[in-house]
Amino acid sequence: MWRLISTAAGAAALALAVSACGGSTSSAPATDAAPSGQITWWDTSDATTEAPAFQALIKDFEAKYPKITVKYVNVPFADARDKFKTAAQSGSGAPDVLRTDVGWVAEFASLGYLAPLDGTPALVKPEEFLPSPAASGKFGGKTYGVPQVTDTLGLLYNKELLKKAGYDAPPATMADLKKVALDVKSKAGADGIALNVDAYFLLPFIYGEGGDFVDVPNKKITIASPQTVAGVKIVEDLIKSGATTKPALQDSYTNAETAFKEGKVAMIFNGPWSNADNLGGKVFKDNPDNFGVAPVPAGSVKSGAPVGGHDYTVYAGSKNLTASYLFIQFMDSAESQAKIAGKLGLLPARTSAYAAPEATANPKIAQWQKPMESAVERPWIPEAASLFQPLVEGYQKLAGGQTATEPMLKDVATAYQAILKGWM
Repeated sequence: MWRLISTAAGAAALALAVSACGGSTSSAPATDAAPSGQITWWDTSDATTEAPAFQALIKDFEAKYPKITVKYVNVPFADARDKFKTAAQSGSGAPDVLRTDVGWVAEFASLGYLAPLDGTPALVKPEEFLPSPAASGKFGGKTYGVPQVTDTLGLLYNKELLKKAGYDAPPATMADLKKVALDVKSKAGADGIALNVDAYFLLPFIYGEGGDFVDVPNKKITIASPQTVAGVKIVEDLIKSGATTKPALQDSYTNAETAFKEGKVAMIFNGPWSNADNLGGKVFKDNPDNFGVAPVPAGSVKSGAPVGGHDYTVYAGSKNLTASYLFIQFMDSAESQAKIAGKLGLLPARTSAYAAPEATANPKIAQWQKPMESAVERPWIPEAASLFQPLVEGYQKLAGGQTATEPMLKDVATAYQAILKGWM
């Protein structure tokens, strides 16, 4: 298992590793007015395990700026994209600041829903940002989002169950993943792996074979390419072979997560956002060392999982831009990011935050170093978020035995042609 030898070196390594891997057209006006008034922030973090840490930061912000009041609203992540678009389009009910998934920024900016942040107090020391998270906040040559946290998917595993099956280390390849999962099932009294039937969680299999949803530079739809087919066939085989539990077609994320933290399954794919939830589970609460984190197993080409995370964005129609910019400046500082890393195990987007004592005190930050080294930057295009739904629907049919890989991906490719009309 990788160990953090030098905090400063670790931060630099992470930065290098990740780098390897109709919007508003006017600049936001500067103002010298005393910061005051109320702003609304929509937070999409988990209401139980994560939100209290962000609410504590809000209290610190309000203590620093006593004339600014923050109205905190926790919006379920699954609802936030559509809810914000509806409010922004109508011009009523949108928040001043939104915790925006990295895959939504380009879409919202292209629709004119976001205020540009270049030259405002919201964008401080941009050179500190890890390259891929920073790229997610840009559209049309302007900055519309500043990265709050970054993440990727890793292989989470129960060390004790793997040991019972005869393994001291997690599987490093997809072929090994199947073997280990079957051995756990036959020797350890638990299921080997639970799949989350969601398009995002298909990406490690697709990337591992050299595939992708689309080829942006060449404007090609690649979801039905031989490489993508090979990746999805691995999933199909895991299901048919019995190496996985019977996939839940609805609420599959919750089902997989619950099975893992209760010790009913040995392995799942998930991200650092699940650290706090997992460590509160029955088999990890009193034995946190039993909770293992590793890179996703490699396919025939590489080990690869998507770059994820969240950005802070400002609604273009905000009535209090000054306070909104100051709020982001405070919440996105290296100090604030380090506090969140220490409490929740979420990965900072600023390199300097990794050297802070709060971050180094949480061992999970170091454990996610290796998975982040193989993180793959996603296409930051306005249509990106819309590409997931057709694949989710296809994946559900595949997992339910209603179709096979090739016809499913051909149907998804057809749906993509309608979404990416400008590419045709």
